[in-house]
Amino acid sequence: MAAQAISIGFRGGQAVSARVSAEELERLRGALRGGEASARWHELCDEDGTLALDLSSVLYVRIESEEHHVGFRA
Repeated sequence: MAAQAISIGFRGGQAVSARVSAEELERLRGALRGGEASARWHELCDEDGTLALDLSSVLYVRIESEEHHVGFRA
């Protein structure tokens, strides 16, 4: 299955990009909704390794569209 590109935004304006599987994305969304016994920390496995996220600092998760474009769009 293809990896999904996401961006995770934090308090203070920082953001991190990652490419994750659909299963990892669902795990992250569940943790942000209060799953995993409302754990503060969540490990997210992406193509490059594992990210340890402080869920209390996450402001948004942007899920990139699957469309890829080269150059300008009309």
